[in-house]
Amino acid sequence: MSLDPAEFTETMSRVATGVTVVTVQDDRDDVGSTVSAFTSVSAEPPLIMVGFSAQSYLCEVIDTQQTFAVNVLGEGQRAVAGRFSAEGRPSARLLLANEEHHRGEHTGALVLETAIAALECSVRQRVEAGDHVLYIASVEAAPAVGTGRPADARPLIRYRGRYRTLG
Repeated sequence: MSLDPAEFTETMSRVATGVTVVTVQDDRDDVGSTVSAFTSVSAEPPLIMVGFSAQSYLCEVIDTQQTFAVNVLGEGQRAVAGRFSAEGRPSARLLLANEEHHRGEHTGALVLETAIAALECSVRQRVEAGDHVLYIASVEAAPAVGTGRPADARPLIRYRGRYRTLG
């Protein structure tokens, strides 16, 4: 007997996850998406894992470029998360037009200056997993970010289908 997908989704919504925006520099434009399927895999060597819907355009771009940046969002960045999760969203460059950002030295992907952390990554392995694709990636750099944020800034999290902050 298999677990109903709706029941599984409801159960998993009770697991708090960090909220990130993953960006990729495409040959034509910049692409990005809000992602909560993100975790550390290894410290030596530094590896992370990020997952996307297998049907997403972002997978296609990452498969071509083989690099991306992960921007870890903090409290007060719900609007950024919302812009990057909207259907039919425009270029990542346009979504960050009013946000301080720069291009990562290693990936050329957009790095959000006001994120609480950022990583530039290179794909090491692609794993098809059900209706998603998981990328295990080497962390090439952790750019200095956090403009105007205290060192102990609180993260933006997703819990029960909503963006929340700790505390």
